Amino acid sequence: MSEECRWLHEQLEQLPPVRFPFRAEQLPTNGIYFFYETGEIWGHGGDKPRIIRIGTHKDRNFRSRIAEHFLLNPRKMEFNKDEPKPSDRSIFRKNIGRAILKKANDPYLEVWEIDFIKNENRERYAWKRDIKKERKTEEEITWVLREKFCFRCITINGETLRMGNTGLESSLIATVAQCGQCRPSPNWLGKHSPVEKIRER
Repeated sequence: MSEECRWLHEQLEQLPPVRFPFRAEQLPTNGIYFFYETGEIWGHGGDKPRIIRIGTHKDRNFRSRIAEHFLLNPRKMEFNKDEPKPSDRSIFRKNIGRAILKKANDPYLEVWEIDFIKNENRERYAWKRDIKKERKTEEEITWVLREKFCFRCITINGETLRMGNTGLESSLIATVAQCGQCRPSPNWLGKHSPVEKIRER
């Protein structure tokens, strides 16, 4: 997969990177995004940035998905014990939070893992929540994303073309994940993830 991975990186290099601050309305309504992180370099020679995440969305949901990752709506930080935190709506944010808490050996990781979008979880586990800690972690996640990440995106219309086992997203993820040359740097935050498939990428 190394040659395919190199080709993918080189094709995407022709697109302009999007960095915070940006306007969500300038993004496509349907597509696939490719995230890059400062300090993460590909393994095909030189110092080009390495793709560290590939993602997509349901139809016409691209802009809101990116907005959730970067927390473009500050009102979403006004959550309480009866509401989900921003990272419950963004698996990307959730994973960054996992790595931050795991790196700090913070036992709150157990509560962080709970999905508070589900009513039954909010009713059953609300008493465990420390909203002050969650807001502090969410602020750190937002800082990391806005300061250290950029992304490129391609327009792909048709949800079935993008998503699922036969969708383009799945093939692109496999291309990058199976590359024997693109590896994380020693200081990559993802190395602290409790999720093995992220940690070992």
